[in-house]
Amino acid sequence: MARKSLSDILRAGDRETLADAWGRTEAAGELEPLPAGEYVAAIERGELFTSKTKCTPAYKLTLRVVEGEHADRRLWCDVWLTPAALPVAKRDLSKLGITDLDQLERPLPEGIVCAVKVSLRKADDGAEYNRVKRFDVLRIDAPEGDPFAPVANGAGAPADAANDQAGAQDTGPAP
Repeated sequence: MARKSLSDILRAGDRETLADAWGRTEAAGELEPLPAGEYVAAIERGELFTSKTKCTPAYKLTLRVVEGEHADRRLWCDVWLTPAALPVAKRDLSKLGITDLDQLERPLPEGIVCAVKVSLRKADDGAEYNRVKRFDVLRIDAPEGDPFAPVANGAGAPADAANDQAGAQDTGPAP
C-alpha cells in the first residue's frame, strides 16, 4: 500500500493554510495530571469494559472538568464489578440513578454535573496519575436544544406539540 502524502488528505489550498498555522504554532507541553483537589465535572459517558491485565469487569465514567483553570480536562473513574467491590459500586452507581445491572447497558442521562474529589497517585515506575476518590451529583443540566427540532408556532411550542396538547388532559405525573 502506497504511503499517502499531504496533498492526498488535504483539499486544494488547505496545505498553505496548514503550513501557515504550523509555522505560527508552539508545541504543547506534556499533559501533567491535575493537582489533587475538588473539581466540578460533567459526566460525558459511562461504558462497560474489562481490565487489560486480569479481564476484571468494570464500568468507566468519563468526566470533563467544567469550571476553573482546568476546564475541559478529562478524568476517568473506574467502578469495579466484582463481588468484593459491589458495595462500593452500588453506592457510587446509585448516585447516578443506576440501581439495576441492566441500566449499565444503556447510555447515562445527559447533563449530570458532579463535585469530584481527585487525588494524585504514583505508580511503581514513578509515573503520577489522577484517581477519582469520590464524586457527588451537584445538579442535572438540561441538555442543549436540538438544532433540528421543529420550528415553534406563535404560541411558543412546536406546532405538533401544541396540537397534541390541545386535546390532552393532565393526569398527573407520569408513572
